[in-house]
Order: sequence, then structure tokens, then C-alpha cells
Amino acid sequence: MPKHAIAFEIEDISAFARLLGKQLQAAKDTPSHLSLLNMLARAGGYRNFQHLRAEGAGRQVAAAAAEERFDPRPVERAFIQFDAAGQLLRFPAKRSLQILCVWALWARLPRGEVMAERRVNELLNTMHLFGDPALLRRDMVEMGLLTRQADGSDYRRVEQKPPPPARELIRRLATR
Repeated sequence: MPKHAIAFEIEDISAFARLLGKQLQAAKDTPSHLSLLNMLARAGGYRNFQHLRAEGAGRQVAAAAAEERFDPRPVERAFIQFDAAGQLLRFPAKRSLQILCVWALWARLPRGEVMAERRVNELLNTMHLFGDPALLRRDMVEMGLLTRQADGSDYRRVEQKPPPPARELIRRLATR
């Protein structure tokens, strides 16, 4: 059976311990692995371990669905900051739009490549029209999208999953 993390919250640890203690005292022998899982689940207010697993999976699906929902308006506002060739026209004044635009540029940087500052600047200059690659580079480092050596010599893209609005912007810009 594969091992999956199961969220298990206990509102009242005292009541939980009391219920678990009663179940352990009622057991004739040392409980098996499955019996102990069922006892823990029942002490936590579930019918059995399968019920606990099903409830946990339902919460995970609901949380994932909630994460995927987002307001499309910031994505649209960020999208119009790019020209028909996909270059960033200007750096937006609003921080939330700046973040989306930086994610979109980050997605176009090469994966796994160690780059000198000059190389990063050259790449960023092909992606924007306002002539300030240092602003974009610093934002990427600050946001944790790029790592750099303390002396600024080597940069590397940090692989991570963009948030849903950034993924949508990246997807839309890929068609340009």
C-alpha cells in the first residue's frame, strides 16, 4: 500500500487521549497495526481508518481545487503589459502585476544552466523593452526564482511550480 500523508487534526487532545486509552484498555492483546490505526481514527472522531483516509483525501482534493481558482483580471492586466512578440513593454506599477510579469519572464529562462550576470542580462533584454534587466534580475532573486553567488558571478533558475495565475499568464504568452 503506498504511503500518503494524511492530515489528522485533534481539537481536544485530552478527549482524544481518554478515548484512545479506553480502546487500548478494552483490547485483549497488543493491537495490530491496523487495529491501532482504527483506534486512532475512532479517537479522532472517525468511524475507522478508511473513513479518516477518505475524509483526508476529500480535503486534499478540495484544497487543490481552491488553489486552482483565481481571479482572471490580474492575469488579463499582466497580459496586456506584453506586446505581440511577448516582450514586456513596461514594468507595471502595481506589485501584484510585477510579480506575474516576472514569473512569465522567469519561465523563458533556460533550465539548469549556470549563467553569468552578463548572460542573464542578455536574455532579459530580449524579453523586455524598457532597458532595465537589473530590475528584473533583482526581482527574480528576491522572489526566489533565481539564485546567485554572493559576488553576482553565477545565476541559476530555481525550478518550482508557478502559482495558478502565473501559469495562466505563461500559457497565454506561449501563443505569442
